Amino acid sequence: MKTAVSIIALASMALTFPAHAKNHEEDGTKAPDAEEARKFIAKTEQEAAEFNVDAARIFWINSTYINDDTDALAAKYGAQGTTMAVDAAIASAKYNDVTGLSAVDRRKLDKLRGGIVLPAPTTEGASTELNTIATKLNSSYGKGKGTLKGNEINGSDIEAAMGTNRNPDELEEMWTSWHSRVGGPMKDDYTRMVAIANQGAKELGFADVGAMWRSGYDMPADDFAKLTDKLWSQVKPLYDELHCYTREKLNEKYGDEVQPASGPIRADLLGNMWAQEWGNIYEIVAPEGAGDLGFDTTELLTSKNYDALKMVKTGENFFSSLGMKPLPDTFYQRSQFIKPADREVVCHASAWDIDAKDDIRIKMCIKVNGDDFTTIHHELGHNYYQRAYKDQSFLHQDGANDGFHEAIGDAIALSITPDYLVQVGLLDADKVPSADKDVGLLLRQAMDKVAFLPFGLLVDKWRWQVFSGDIKPENYTAAWHGLKLQYQGITPPSDRSDAAFDPGAKYHIPGNTPYSRYFLARILQFQFYKAACDQAGWDGPLHRCSFYGNKEVGANLNAMLEMGASKPWPDALEAFTGTREMDGSAMISYFAPLMDWLKKENEGKSCGW
Repeated sequence: MKTAVSIIALASMALTFPAHAKNHEEDGTKAPDAEEARKFIAKTEQEAAEFNVDAARIFWINSTYINDDTDALAAKYGAQGTTMAVDAAIASAKYNDVTGLSAVDRRKLDKLRGGIVLPAPTTEGASTELNTIATKLNSSYGKGKGTLKGNEINGSDIEAAMGTNRNPDELEEMWTSWHSRVGGPMKDDYTRMVAIANQGAKELGFADVGAMWRSGYDMPADDFAKLTDKLWSQVKPLYDELHCYTREKLNEKYGDEVQPASGPIRADLLGNMWAQEWGNIYEIVAPEGAGDLGFDTTELLTSKNYDALKMVKTGENFFSSLGMKPLPDTFYQRSQFIKPADREVVCHASAWDIDAKDDIRIKMCIKVNGDDFTTIHHELGHNYYQRAYKDQSFLHQDGANDGFHEAIGDAIALSITPDYLVQVGLLDADKVPSADKDVGLLLRQAMDKVAFLPFGLLVDKWRWQVFSGDIKPENYTAAWHGLKLQYQGITPPSDRSDAAFDPGAKYHIPGNTPYSRYFLARILQFQFYKAACDQAGWDGPLHRCSFYGNKEVGANLNAMLEMGASKPWPDALEAFTGTREMDGSAMISYFAPLMDWLKKENEGKSCGW
């Protein structure tokens, strides 16, 4: 998943801090008032904003010039940023009960108080123990290995092999060995970590860590859980049809002994270690001829002599066509577009906001291909969002919620349609695919975007129940696979024992990264995209729409982006879409032709599991 980088985001990822909220009735001190709270907020924002610029530059240098010295500097500034976030969270907790604060100030305090992923209690030694466990879990995952044909294979290699290997015995070996060897040893540490962090959350006024995470969405924690359930209910029928069709194709390929014609799908057959995205097996499910779109974006870019710079300029032109200001000269002077030949760099694509003014950059190792062309448009979506909210106060220089930033970039990327390629001179008008190619195009999209939805939902559903105590340690793995069966219709290829800790085989569990944001982004991107197409007056199939060149769309979009995190996310959503409700119906509209086709393909079949 591509990322937008700011020190707000980095600070919110700090693992632990000691929570403390004084009982003023017990110690006899004067309770804080609204004026004291406002002074605290102003001082905290000023100090964080000043630190942010130097820290961002250090992290940038470390990502683009990796060596022992830049590693040391990044570690030093990372620790300082964590300490600042820790201190701010501790201090903000004592203003929980202050009256007379504006909605804006209350919003900032809540962001400071709830912005740390794992809070440690004030118990002597708890913070150190929690940090030690969290670091151990993260490192354990990074060092994890599975096996293939009896030989050890590391995480990135096993993930790649799961995407291309079609031997069911070898797939089962990779899946089982990874889950057993990586997840299993983590269980006791994870159990202890949950207990400690829950104590910290309670000291900060939350029921548990899960409630703390859910509190960041401008609504009561339980209401957020209900919202995700509502969104899932809207898109589930599309997933169900995709599941039914995919299962049939897997049955045709592997036979009943490997993949039965009814019931759940065997997890290791879907081209992904966690069965979260299925695009790697598209060649198994693609209808004959439907995958041939008549053009290949990579070939188009090559034939037109595109290089990395021209690809970025074309991406910028998309935003300029919407009436947005050109990127500053420093963007082109300071960004990393290609992999340098003389040093190690981080190639993972990301968008950076260095100074919360105009020093925005992207960091990529661009290759001239269709995937990177799409990624450039996505990353620039982050940059234009960052620049739009630069005039907000520091704590509001962020997305309206954690799903917004990713969704903006994805919505822009959805607008890279054949018609758009014609408009920018990459595709000849007579080469635009006819409507009979739509099923292949949409099926390939759905194998990733639709298939991901239940997984994006269940990761945090599992964690919320773990933090609340509804899922006990002895039931961690059974409950994990129970949710995967319930929501995904997926079953493991081998029996899993209670001693295993299969959730630990997914990075975001030992890495303690909240996951609901990814589910929200998948929904929101289509809602943003449809709103833009409606404003542009598009009246054809939604998936064919490009709002390239529409100044009205650009003005409306920028109005939402400028709000940053200054208002509750429904206000930001309404500013662009006209509705205050997150809604899955736009995704259903986008995939409507595929849905109709899938229903016909699945007629007479026993769908469901």
